[in-house]
Order: sequence, then C-alpha cells, then structure tokens
Amino acid sequence: MIKQKHPIGVFDSGYGGLTILKEIVAKLPAYDYIYLGDNARAPYGSRSYDTVYHYTLECVNLLFERGCELVILACNTASAKALRTIQQKDLPKIAPHKRVLGVIRPTSEIIGHLSNNGHTGILGTAGTVNSESYLLEIEKFFPHLKVSQEACPMWVPLIENNQIDNPGSDYFIELHTKALLQKDPQIDTIVLACTHYPLIVKAIQKYLPENVKLVAQGPLVANGLHDYLRRHPEMASLCTRNGEVEFFTTDDPSFFDAAASRFYGQSIQSKHVHL
Repeated sequence: MIKQKHPIGVFDSGYGGLTILKEIVAKLPAYDYIYLGDNARAPYGSRSYDTVYHYTLECVNLLFERGCELVILACNTASAKALRTIQQKDLPKIAPHKRVLGVIRPTSEIIGHLSNNGHTGILGTAGTVNSESYLLEIEKFFPHLKVSQEACPMWVPLIENNQIDNPGSDYFIELHTKALLQKDPQIDTIVLACTHYPLIVKAIQKYLPENVKLVAQGPLVANGLHDYLRRHPEMASLCTRNGEVEFFTTDDPSFFDAAASRFYGQSIQSKHVHL
C-alpha cells in the first residue's frame, strides 16, 4: 500500500513566495512541499479584502485537497487580508485539525530585536501597508517600537517584468526608499514586507545610509516554521518527509517556469491547476 503524501503547502499570489519557499527548503529539506502560485489572478496587492479572502481560501482548499495538513501563506497581502478570517471562521468548519500560518507574525515577533534604536520601517504593497497588519502585530510584541510604513505599488510589476535594471525602475526605488526615511530619519532597520523585494536589495541599498539594515522575510519565516514544528510535534509527524518539492500555477506553466527561476534560484518545472 502506497502511503499518501502530506506535503507542507506554500501559497502565494504569484512568484514572490518562492523566495520564502527557497529559505524553508534550505532550513527544513527533509519535508515534502507543494508550492501554488495563483498567477492567473495576480497581483493581489491592489484587490479588496473580500476578493483576496475568497481567492486565498480557494487556494488553501486546493492545497488541503492535495494532502496538505499545514499551509503557509507566503504572501503578505494574503496574510494581511485573509489569514485571520480563514483561521477563525473557516478552519473550524472545513478542516479543524489542519493549520494555516502567515508571514507577518514570524516577522513581527523578531523585528524589535533587530533594531538598535527602536526605529523601524516597512516597505510593502499598498494592500499590506493599508491593512496596518504589521503595525498591529508589532504592537503586540514591541509596543514601544516606532514603526513607519511606505507603500511601493510599482515595485512588484517592475520585478515581475524583469525591469529592475531599467533606469525607470531606479527612479521608483529611490522615490519610495527616500520617502520612508523622510517619515523617520532615525530608522535603522527596514522590513521588506513583500516577498518580491529580496530581488532588489542592492538597488534599495543604494539609497540607504550604511547603518540601515534590510530584513528579508525568508529566513525569519523558515526559522519560525522550524520552531512551530518543534513546538507542535503532532503536526510535524503528519507532514511527510521524502524531500520532494512540487510546483503548481493557475497560469501557463511555461510562462511561470521562465520567471520562477529568478525567485527560487534554480530552474523548476510546474504544472497547471484549475480552480
């Protein structure tokens, strides 16, 4: 009898979650994983709460159907606009023993320890920034931390269209980076609150003082998942360990695969899935 696989699901609206998956696989290589990118309906950043919630729930259900006991929303917008509703309203009804986690909490739990002077910044999509999810979560762990935010609506399309070396891209990177620092010149730590942004770290750093550090979420989420599985051995025991990674997209796989390698760091082969 063939044992059914129970991979850890990693979901994103498109490619960005691959930067999270890359770090998770590096940290926890023994587990099986399924990555799902909802590229056909991306981007999520400018969509309403209701739309993001329904799209995210559909994708979570698909991953559950494929055997996932645990799903990571490797998308800041989905984590901000859909995670809490899914956890509190949907899971108790559709899958009370399954779990869905996001990327905002593991980042918020650590950010206060990374700042030397208590002044931090958030760079993210309009959806993530306007949700104020980071402000609310960070307040729980570090109430005295001063947090400033800046929405960068042009960054994701520029990254996805491979235009990051274009002078036009440089203009928008400079615009929003300097705008954040103008809100609080004392910022010494900046969270890249979008999983696409690790691809433009060098471009962002050009406009930062040397003492300001950029924090990508991938390693923080990977460490958070490692700690979660350690604290929840009952969940860890359900997740199968064959070291296999599968990739799915709601769009054209050939199109997805061509761009995905920039985010994941190696070539992949995805399959199309209908929602």
